[in-house]
Amino acid sequence: MKVSVAAVVLLAGCVYVPRTVAVYDPACRIEAKHMTMEVAQIGQLGHCQGSGCAAVLAGAGAVAAASAVVSGSIVVTGNVVYWFEKQGRCLASTVATSVPRPAPSA
Repeated sequence: MKVSVAAVVLLAGCVYVPRTVAVYDPACRIEAKHMTMEVAQIGQLGHCQGSGCAAVLAGAGAVAAASAVVSGSIVVTGNVVYWFEKQGRCLASTVATSVPRPAPSA
């Protein structure tokens, strides 16, 4: 019981948010996007007592769990879209560098 209360207290003021980062792919020579989840603290629990404290902790735990599910879904969907975008850009980059260019006329 004490472990679950401690876990809820640690998560109490936190939510998970999706974050987009740019990474360079040296094989394709392009910059691609990738999504990750980041923890953001939105508040701290003050001093509470009795059953009011239990309700606050339960609500904060539910908010943290819900934000993890929603943000996780956004990250997975975003990474699938970014993967397809990267594949198209990588293919275009490969084709552009492999096509011989005509010599300039004098």
